[in-house]
Amino acid sequence: MEQPVLIGQAITVGDDVSTDDIIPGRFAHLRSNLPELAKHALEDRVPGFRDRVKQGRVLVGGRNFGLGSSREHAPVVIKMAGISAILAKSVARIFYRNAINQGVVVLICDTSGIEDGDNLEIRLDEGTVVNHRTGAILSCGRMPPLMSRILAAGGLVPYIRERGTLDA
Repeated sequence: MEQPVLIGQAITVGDDVSTDDIIPGRFAHLRSNLPELAKHALEDRVPGFRDRVKQGRVLVGGRNFGLGSSREHAPVVIKMAGISAILAKSVARIFYRNAINQGVVVLICDTSGIEDGDNLEIRLDEGTVVNHRTGAILSCGRMPPLMSRILAAGGLVPYIRERGTLDA
């Protein structure tokens, strides 16, 4: 991958984060203005999210992250807000695929020992996450090679533009 190590501070969001939590429905009219929509990402779920998120932060969920409707805008606005990666115990399949297609790193691991504000080091090539507060090393598994190449390209569209095909 282009960035084998990501370092960032955790912002925890808990279990059952839906695409409606990520993009509150009252802002659906902003879908054609993604920078403005990104300003409202997770604002109901995490009060003050916009002020807390800085470039490189890591979003840490629990079980069932990204449930709900298939909103491709959800991972896009998370990325635009400054989140470098998402860690969760489990992720809705359609959200996971949309995130990879949009160039957003999503890793599955036991996030129960991660607290809000923890400094995390994500070693993508090793498939591990180091929590610098506790010293714990979490295994999240390695990304499949094709998904790693899609992420390195910045998402599915740039990957296909670069290679002319989806073939591995």
